[in-house]
Amino acid sequence: MTDPALPRVVPVDDPDDPRLADYRAVRERDLVGRQGGFIAEGVVVLEKLIASGRHPLRSVLVAQHRLAALRSRLDELPADVEVYAAGQAVMDAVVGFPIHRGVLAAGRRAEPALEALLAGLPAAALVVGLVGIANHDNMGGLFRNAAAFGADAVLLDDGCCDPLYRKAIRVSVGAALTTPFARAGSADALVARLAAAGFSVAALSPGGAVALSDFMPAPRTAVLFGAEGPGLPAAVLAQAQTVRIEMAGGFDSLNVATSSGVVLHRIAVSAGRTVCA
Repeated sequence: MTDPALPRVVPVDDPDDPRLADYRAVRERDLVGRQGGFIAEGVVVLEKLIASGRHPLRSVLVAQHRLAALRSRLDELPADVEVYAAGQAVMDAVVGFPIHRGVLAAGRRAEPALEALLAGLPAAALVVGLVGIANHDNMGGLFRNAAAFGADAVLLDDGCCDPLYRKAIRVSVGAALTTPFARAGSADALVARLAAAGFSVAALSPGGAVALSDFMPAPRTAVLFGAEGPGLPAAVLAQAQTVRIEMAGGFDSLNVATSSGVVLHRIAVSAGRTVCA
């Protein structure tokens, strides 16, 4: 029976209910893709998904004991978004593991085409370019930093993993759902497209020719980050201004997500972008 205090919520007590198909065996389906969809997890991520409006929601699945606390957020959902509620045991059985956050949302991807994304950027813009980022934790961290320091967009080469993989969304604290991104093909194609759009391209490398402390961003700057270990390909480095983060003796590299935070903060300050204290 529907709770009169939450009239839009549909109670579900059968783990095999076909209406919950999007949420069934979440981890296994994460591995094989969701045919244009994605799963977001947690209250904060749901809030950002709703607020940004970038990707449309299909439905929300909430643990019964979380309903009262989430009522105001659920009321913000568009009228056509189904809201299902299940007991914790049923919810765990549907998703295939204990879902402690108590909230899942099924969304549909709405990624802009590369040309449209670049054409919509302001005259002064900061773009993050990612090459070969295959680790979802790093991908989430990179998007989180891009959002935190005001990047206007993220471009990914075809060697990057999916920013809308559930774990990447969670690590990004929802930033993967709010920061515009597009695929740009090969690493060389990514650099060429940025240059054609009037961006000055910088590339992070332990052997960079310019220290970050001396780097002066252009009005339109793109910063490239490569995978841990191999870093950016030599052909990409040859097409960009290479930048290094100076470190204590005996150390020459940081985690790529950490590097992006250091670099993007420096650029945000240099360019006079708004940075919260």
